Amino acid sequence: MNLIEEKFAKLGTDHAPGQEVRQAAGIPEADMRGESLPGVPVDFSHGDVNANAFAPTPGALEKFVEGVHRGGPQAYTEYRGGADLRNRVAGHLAAFTGRPVSGAQELIITPGTQGALFLALGATVTAGDKVAIVWPDYFANRKLVAFLGAEAVPVRMNHLAHTQGAGLDLDELEGAFKSGVRTFLFSNPNNPAGVIYSPAEIAGIAELANGYGITVIVDQLYSRMLFTGEVYTHLRASSIDAGHVVTIMGPSKTESLSGYRLGVAFGAAHLIDRMEKLQAIVSLRAPGYSQAVLRTWFNEPAGWIDDRIAKHQAIRDDLMAVFSTVPGLAARAPQAGSYLFPRLPALGVSLHAFVRALRTQAGVTVTPGTEFSPETTDSIRLNVSQNHQAAVHAVERTAQLIERYRA
Repeated sequence: MNLIEEKFAKLGTDHAPGQEVRQAAGIPEADMRGESLPGVPVDFSHGDVNANAFAPTPGALEKFVEGVHRGGPQAYTEYRGGADLRNRVAGHLAAFTGRPVSGAQELIITPGTQGALFLALGATVTAGDKVAIVWPDYFANRKLVAFLGAEAVPVRMNHLAHTQGAGLDLDELEGAFKSGVRTFLFSNPNNPAGVIYSPAEIAGIAELANGYGITVIVDQLYSRMLFTGEVYTHLRASSIDAGHVVTIMGPSKTESLSGYRLGVAFGAAHLIDRMEKLQAIVSLRAPGYSQAVLRTWFNEPAGWIDDRIAKHQAIRDDLMAVFSTVPGLAARAPQAGSYLFPRLPALGVSLHAFVRALRTQAGVTVTPGTEFSPETTDSIRLNVSQNHQAAVHAVERTAQLIERYRA
């Protein structure tokens, strides 16, 4: 394998969320242990944003059409997004996170939060750098770090051992900073586990980042979908140096607007400037017509977000009830977002073989835990943004298949 092939091999997407279902079906004949289980197929590798489960924000399509009719001025905005729209969004984000945001200098609209993640890393990381990332965390984090020629330094998060907070090892984080790390990347709420960093953990991250001069990129995509009684602390509103933090958000899974490919990054002005320069040669701008859809963000009808959260919480609770009946399975109820990340009991086949069996025999598609940490060889991630009853029945079939393949 030559160097360029090796570089792209590090991006491996065979088991990435949404891809598992597209791979060749079947597992070795020796691993087949029974007939297929009847039921409606459910793809837990991504959320259902169709009208039959969770419809997009009211008015989103109309705003998109307005953008189309506006034509050139909407299609060819500034590289960092339309100025009037950035000012509008900045006001909402300032109120939401508890610290002022300059729409002119501290905010960029990107092609999805995935685009924001790439730009933020591109603005802070170069070949040979060390980047601290949480294990487990969003699947693209370590892959992008490797693609950029940097070294990922893992910091463990033991969420199953805690009932509050994410279970981040702050001593290990400080050790990473001492080793020469200059950038720290994490998601809050955590994707895949759906846990929220406690106020003490956020304060610890801020203190360490300030003490060692670390730039922190925090992905807060699911921070609007907090379940009953949960408390959320925005990193940028903590004691962290505002010149060393970039926050990523966007109207995506929570609002069922993923297809419009909209994200927002806001924070240190010099990093946003770099991100704009990179965006100008990578994608020019976020999709021009789609930018108009941001006018519905933080402007949903009264009660709309509350209703969406309540429905997700109800699905979470019913799926957790099923998993609680499986001996040896460990799962912590997510505090936010739309993911479950159970740890399976010992199986007689590999994790990837079980994932394939689950898809081919039970019609259930999940993402293997190895996408979120190479050490997580015993977990699966489920996106619960699905039809409620179909999701429950799919998890019941999952429980049956666990028994079929139990070691």
